[in-house]
Amino acid sequence: MSNRRVVITGIGVVTPLGVGINETFDALVERRSGIRRISAFDPSRFKSQIAGEVANCDVKDCVPKGYRKAAKVMARDIEIAVVAAYHAVKDAGLKTKCMIDRGDAQGPPNVDSTRFGANIGAGLICADLTELAGALASAAENPTAPENRGFTLAKWGAEGMRNLTPLWLLKFLPNMLACHVTIVHDCQAPSNTITCGEASSHLAIGEAFRTIARGAADICICGGAESKVNPMGLMRQSLLGRLANESNDRPETACRPFDRSRNGTVISEGGGLLILEELEHAKNRGARIYAEVAGFGAAANATHWLKPQPDGRALTLAMNKAIADAGITPDRVDFVDAFGTGAVDYDLSEAAAIRACLGTRGMKTPVITTRGAVGNNGAGSGAIDLAVSVYALHRGVLPPSVNTTDLDPACGINIVRNDPIDAKAEVALSMATAMSGGQTAAIAVRRYHE
Repeated sequence: MSNRRVVITGIGVVTPLGVGINETFDALVERRSGIRRISAFDPSRFKSQIAGEVANCDVKDCVPKGYRKAAKVMARDIEIAVVAAYHAVKDAGLKTKCMIDRGDAQGPPNVDSTRFGANIGAGLICADLTELAGALASAAENPTAPENRGFTLAKWGAEGMRNLTPLWLLKFLPNMLACHVTIVHDCQAPSNTITCGEASSHLAIGEAFRTIARGAADICICGGAESKVNPMGLMRQSLLGRLANESNDRPETACRPFDRSRNGTVISEGGGLLILEELEHAKNRGARIYAEVAGFGAAANATHWLKPQPDGRALTLAMNKAIADAGITPDRVDFVDAFGTGAVDYDLSEAAAIRACLGTRGMKTPVITTRGAVGNNGAGSGAIDLAVSVYALHRGVLPPSVNTTDLDPACGINIVRNDPIDAKAEVALSMATAMSGGQTAAIAVRRYHE
C-alpha cells in the first residue's frame, strides 16, 4: 500500500434541513428538525405518516444545459446524488467540464479525468408505482371483471410492457447514481456502486480512500444517496417494526436517538458526496483542505441479518480497525459520530460498541448524531454524518443531537445535547451500521496538519 495521504476538499449534502453543508450544519447547531408530515403521497393509511423530505432539489440546476433531458430517466435517488455531486465539485473548486459548460468555473480544467474516480452508495430505488400500476392493469386477463382479473405474462409481454417507456428500467438501477455523476463530471477512473443499506456511504468512502492511497486515482467523488419517502419504503420499515408510530401529531420530536423515551426511527431522503483528493494534488491546485482521512475499517454482523448484536462487537471491530489504520490509540479520539436511529436495540448496540472501543473514555467522549433532525436517509445517511463530522472539525463546533433530552442511562455514553459545544477537536470517528444485512463501517478523520 502506498503512503499517499488523502484529504477532503469538497462537501456536498442534500438533506431535509437544506441543500449544502452550511444550511444543514447551521440547522443542526440551532436544533432544528426537518421531519414533517409526508407530502409526496397520501400517508393516511400508514401508522407512521411522517418523514424527512428534501425541498429545493432541482437536478436541472446542477447539470449542463445539454444534459437536462436526462432528468427524465432519473429516479429521486439519482437526482439527490447528482445535486450533491454538483455542490461537492463546486465546493472543492474543481473545474470539470460540467462546471465550465455551466459557467461556474473559468479557464481550462484543473482535473485529469482519467485520474478522477467515483464510489457511490445506493439503496433500493422504488419504481414509479403509478406508472407501473397502469402497465400492470393493462396486462389483466379480464380487465372488465374485477373479481376474475388475473395477471398473465402473455398479456404483459403483448400489452403491459408497451405502457412503459423504453428506458424505464434505467431509472431504477442502483448503479445509475454513479453513472450519471461520472458522465456529468467526466470521471473516468475506477467507479463503483455499493449497496449495503445504511453502511453504503461509509463503505463507498472507504473504498475511495483506498483507491487514492494505492495510486489508482488522484481524486474521487464518494458518498451515497437514497430516498425512502415512498409507499414501499415506508411499508417495508413499518413491517419490520422500526418506525416511530406515535408522533404523527408532533413529527419534529419523533426521532429521539439514545433518549429514554425513544420508540423508533423515521424514514427520510437525502445524501452527500465528498471530494477525496491526494494531498499533493490538492496542494498543487491550491485547494482548501477540510480534513484528512486517517483510517477506515469494516466488519460484518455474523449473528443475524435483521437484528443488531447487543454487545455491538461487529461495529466495535470496524471502529478498532479504523483507529489502527489511522495509527492512533482510542484515547486520541475527540468525538464520535454515531448513527443513532432512535430504535431501542440499535441504539443500545451502538452505545455498547462505543464503550468497548474507547474503553474508560467511552462514557466521557462526546458523541453526536444527526438522525433526530434528518431521519434515516438510508444509503445516504453515512455521507451526511461524515460531512457533519468533517465540518465540525473545520468549524470547531459540535452540534447537539436534536430530541435527545433525557439520555437513556442504559446507553452509558456522552451524547451532545441541549447546546452546541465549542471543541477544537483533532480526531473524529464516524460509524455506520446497516439495519438489514449487518454490514458495519467506521472512518477516522483528523484535522489537517502539514
